[in-house]
Amino acid sequence: MKIESIEALAKRLDEVIDAVSKDQRYVESHETLTDIREELDIYDIDENKEHLSMGLHNADGAYPMHPDVARLLIDIYEDGIENESADAMCDLGSLYYTGRAGEQNYEKAAYYYDMADKAGNRQATENLGYIYYYGRIGQKDYEKAFKYFVKGALDGHLRSLYKVGDFYKNGYYVEKDPKEAFRIYNHCGEMLTEESGPLVGADVYMRLGDCFYEGFGVEKDLLVAQRLMSSAEGMFYQRLIEGDFYQKRNLEHVLDVLAKIRKEISTEVLPDLSWAGYNE
Repeated sequence: MKIESIEALAKRLDEVIDAVSKDQRYVESHETLTDIREELDIYDIDENKEHLSMGLHNADGAYPMHPDVARLLIDIYEDGIENESADAMCDLGSLYYTGRAGEQNYEKAAYYYDMADKAGNRQATENLGYIYYYGRIGQKDYEKAFKYFVKGALDGHLRSLYKVGDFYKNGYYVEKDPKEAFRIYNHCGEMLTEESGPLVGADVYMRLGDCFYEGFGVEKDLLVAQRLMSSAEGMFYQRLIEGDFYQKRNLEHVLDVLAKIRKEISTEVLPDLSWAGYNE
């Protein structure tokens, strides 16, 4: 349903606020909706829609999106797509990719990501890499995935860059090259900032931790591996708390490797201090 005026948006917001207020899980969504409703006349219709999409897209991420919020967002994104907004194309694709809005549909996600990529949205470019890397719409296609990730990496996307490292680590599409994989992961670590750290730091530290634990592309160092994996562990917990359910498997991997590292440190790194006679 198109939302073409401030009056129409106000009516829609009142309806959604009333529905959301009945479910105590959606505190962030309710706050965003009420804040924007109170300041609705300050901005034009497009600015209000942009504020709503930015505030609601990841709100209350531990839960599926409230149905009324989902319908509102989809309408906002569809309006944006009519106005050739690449961000709206990408964001609508992500709703279908995750299924948070009620329907998980990788075909639709790929359709909107492709539209956004052609319009110059590099987040959509990266997302298409994941579509083909994991075979979301058919067979895995590492050639296509690699090209999309390279395209995203050249635009400064750290996720795209460490995924390029994964290709060299695993020998997907390109020749396996441990040193190149480590070089890429290490470069990602050097590029982490206060802003990007919470978003991709866990992924980077996990990959670097694996390299130092396995001696993959770098000399094996259990203590460095332990520090990196411990950092990744804390960050993955935070991502899961915020609703990023895709990180559950990564956290399980980190915990498994940490257990192995600790065992090896206790048997291979720590000295035998029994001579000191300290038994307490």
